[in-house]
Amino acid sequence: MKNILVIAAHPDDELLGEGATIRKLVNGGANARAVILAEGLTSRATSREESDLSELSELQRDAKAASLDIGYSSIDFCGLPDNRMDGVDLLDIVKTVSRYIDEYEPDTIFTHHHGDLNIDHRRACEAVLTACRPVGKIDVERIYSFETPSSTEWNYTYAESFCPNVYFDVSDTLEAKIRGMSRYRSEGAPAPHPRSGESLRALAAYRGSNVGAKYAEAFRLLRELR
Repeated sequence: MKNILVIAAHPDDELLGEGATIRKLVNGGANARAVILAEGLTSRATSREESDLSELSELQRDAKAASLDIGYSSIDFCGLPDNRMDGVDLLDIVKTVSRYIDEYEPDTIFTHHHGDLNIDHRRACEAVLTACRPVGKIDVERIYSFETPSSTEWNYTYAESFCPNVYFDVSDTLEAKIRGMSRYRSEGAPAPHPRSGESLRALAAYRGSNVGAKYAEAFRLLRELR
């Protein structure tokens, strides 16, 4: 796992489910990059056109600050409509994802769980799997999906629950994730919200208890080529 690409839907998703793991892998010598597909924030306004563009610029600055805590060598913003990616042709999302895969040539991709409540998360996962279909030259050796606090656990349909089968011990790097999340002035929330520092530590402790570690992050291995 030397060249990692995280393909996330929104600013803060690039660390909520996998930030401590990325920090651990970067500490071990890996190169990691993040691609953020959607804008964030604009769904909170009455219409996308009424959104404050200065807030979007601030959100991207926060993401760049957080990326330093996680250890990303780059972070790209694609500007797709926030929480409206179901209104974008899947082919266009796939082409966007494919462009970054071609450019960065990752051996490992982390992306969202397909069963999340958030529609943008589901579209991101679908686009990654489509872009990585086994046709032609295949460089991506493994694809992981991660859980996103305040989305994965809020989907009560149980149609596609998150069932992790890979865990990373992040006992030494969890605080980097907490610091990264604190950089987001518009995305954080006090406890007991799932994105609070207390709740992120509690989730990591629970996932750690699944495998005998103090803290862990959990993933679903979607595909691996050995």
